Amino acid sequence: MIAMRVNRNLVHPHYLLAVLRSEYFQNQVSAFTVSTTIPHLRKTDFDRLVIPIPPLHEQVFIGKMYVDFSQKIEANRRMNAMLEATARTLFKSWFVDFDPVHAKARGEQPAGMDDVTAALFPDHFEDSELGPIPAGWGIGTLGDISDFNVWTLSKRDRLDQIEYIEISEVMKGEIGIIKTYIRGEEPSRARRRLRHGDTVLSTVRPDRGAYFLCLNPSPFLIASTGFAVFTPQNDSWSFLHAALIRPEIFERLGALADGAAYPAVAPEIIAALPIVIPSAELMEAFHIISAPLYEHAEENRIESRTLAETRDALLPRLVSGELRVG
Repeated sequence: MIAMRVNRNLVHPHYLLAVLRSEYFQNQVSAFTVSTTIPHLRKTDFDRLVIPIPPLHEQVFIGKMYVDFSQKIEANRRMNAMLEATARTLFKSWFVDFDPVHAKARGEQPAGMDDVTAALFPDHFEDSELGPIPAGWGIGTLGDISDFNVWTLSKRDRLDQIEYIEISEVMKGEIGIIKTYIRGEEPSRARRRLRHGDTVLSTVRPDRGAYFLCLNPSPFLIASTGFAVFTPQNDSWSFLHAALIRPEIFERLGALADGAAYPAVAPEIIAALPIVIPSAELMEAFHIISAPLYEHAEENRIESRTLAETRDALLPRLVSGELRVG
C-alpha cells in the first residue's frame, strides 16, 4: 500500500480521493499493472501516474460532490444494516428463542407486544424431534414453505435485454454491478428469472452469505444459475427471507458444501433443512411488522444506486475538464 499526504497549497484532500477513484486515474493504473499471477503496480512507476490540477475552488467543488454523494450512500448502508438487523432480531425472538411463549408460560405479557398478537402465541411447549417447540406449531423443512428455481428463462421469453446479476456482485443483501446485455448476448448462466418476494442465495461457497431479497424487480432482471431462487408459498415473503438468511443456515450449508475448488450445495439440500413452522396468522403478523423494514431498505438501495451512477457519471467529466465548475 502507498500512503499519500497532499500538498494543500496545490491539491485539496477530497479532490485527491475523488480523482484516485475516477476512471481517468484507474485506467492509468491498469496500463502500468504488471504480472498476471498477482497484478500489481511497481513503485518505480508511481511517479508516472498523473492527475489534472484544476484551480483549488474547482477541486473543492469536485471533492465535496464526491464525498457528499459517498457519505449519503454510506448513511443508507448503515440504515439498512439497522433495519434488517431489527427484522432478524424479531424473527429470532419469536421463532427461534420463542420469547413470547416463554413469557406466557410464566404468566407474563410478552414484552412490547399488543394483546392481539400475543394471543397468537401458545402458553406452553411440546416435545418434537428438534426439542421443545411451542404447542401446536409444526416441524417441517424450508421446502414446505417455499418453491425453488420455478421460473427459468427460455427462448420463448420476449425480452429485448437482460439485466444480469452474477454471484461475485452479491454479498449479504447488497447487489453491486448489474450488467445489461442485448438479448442473445447474455452469459449462458443467465437463467434464473425473479419475482417479487423471492429470496436468492448463492449455492457456491454458501457460507459466504451471498444472498439478496428481490423486491419489485424489473421484468428484465435475471440471476445466474449459481443462485437458488426461493419463492414463498404465501404472501409472507419476509418470514421466508428471515428464515433463510440465519447465520446457522449458512454455517450448516458451508459444512454440507461439496467440491474442493468451488464448494457448492444443491438447492434441494437447502430446501431440506428443518424449520419450526408457526401458524399462518403468526407468519402474517411477523410480515406486517418486518416487510416495511425490508421495503425501506430496498428504497435506500435504489436511491444509493442512483446516487452512485450520478456520481460516477459526473466525476470523469469534472476531472477531465469536460464539465467545468462555474
